[in-house]
Amino acid sequence: MRNVVFIAPFPMIATTFRFAKALATLQGIRLLGVFQEPPHGEGQRVFDDHIVVPDALDARQLIAGVDALRKKYGHPDRIVGILENLQVQVAQVREHFGIPGASAAVADRFRDKNLMKDELRRHGIPCARHKLLRSDEDAWAFAREAGFPQVLKPPSGAGCLATYRVDDPAGLTAVLREVRPGPGREVLAEEFLTGEEHSFETITVGGTPRFHSITRYLPGPLEVMRNSWIQWVCLAPRDISGREYDAARRVGVEVVQKLGLDAGFTHMEWFRRPDGTVAVGEIAMRPPGAQIVRITSLAYDADLYRAWARAVVDDAYDGPWERKYAVGVAFLRGTGSGRVAVVEGVEAAQRAVGSLVVEAKLPVIGAPKSSSYEGDGYAIVRHPSTEVALAALKTVIETVRVRYQ
Repeated sequence: MRNVVFIAPFPMIATTFRFAKALATLQGIRLLGVFQEPPHGEGQRVFDDHIVVPDALDARQLIAGVDALRKKYGHPDRIVGILENLQVQVAQVREHFGIPGASAAVADRFRDKNLMKDELRRHGIPCARHKLLRSDEDAWAFAREAGFPQVLKPPSGAGCLATYRVDDPAGLTAVLREVRPGPGREVLAEEFLTGEEHSFETITVGGTPRFHSITRYLPGPLEVMRNSWIQWVCLAPRDISGREYDAARRVGVEVVQKLGLDAGFTHMEWFRRPDGTVAVGEIAMRPPGAQIVRITSLAYDADLYRAWARAVVDDAYDGPWERKYAVGVAFLRGTGSGRVAVVEGVEAAQRAVGSLVVEAKLPVIGAPKSSSYEGDGYAIVRHPSTEVALAALKTVIETVRVRYQ
């Protein structure tokens, strides 16, 4: 019986729990957990045992938790997690116990976006010009070099949180007043990339990306975060085999290999610039959010949650799979603030495109407005035709309206 330890602060969050359940389907494993909050309900059946620690982002506490499980069940065989802000700590725990998997150095190259971009540029991989700011003077020097617009964000951020678009000197002055870069408070400044924004996902086994998928953001995540009312779409087109994706495929595979990942899921954001060239936004050593794993699974009629588990635990890949459908998700949000008061247009959307909807979560009346770019609800559509799927998503975001009070 192999001991697999899953690390997560809150294991019952829906997306996190999907990955835990995928681990539980593997043959010959004992699924253990180190959490900040204990599992409940179905989680108590999925996990064979768990340890609760006060802070599941603290590597020392995680090591202590894993050690307690080790004393009961024997040495762990794999230690895994899916969250962006846990990748370095999980790698440190693996190293402490001598467990296979990405090292802390590899995890840091993915997690620290300044270090990541330094490495990409060293290998000649196109990405945004950037500078790590330790003072206001650094910021103005970068502005003279790269101009505007630019983006300021934490070096180890995720999900566009605490990310600012700066369009001019006045905007830079205002943002610097807020973020106050300094030693121990470094801020990453980047050239603002423009063009069509996409993602590129891989599943890697034995240092070789064995699977890839491409999705399109409409519009991009930063614009979505800047405008909390935008109902936006993430689309996995049916056909990604065309020459228009050749450069993205080549760059996406090269990035994973140059950064040194041996096994796991990656999520890369990339741009097709107005001149047709490709540039990398950033890449993460973990599965994507924004329902991308779910829509990719539906596009292939495959379980990509389990594919992740097979890669990180069994060093195995069960594909390839045929991409049978175009699948997209529309995220439901609205203007204003407060709590969800009413959701309009649901019946009209159901009449128009309900036959294409394969999964939906409507905003909950009375719930506070979400601060996430995934909004208060979503609808997933699927069809063999990309054009039909995209038209259905357009109908959803133009018909459904979320009101707050």
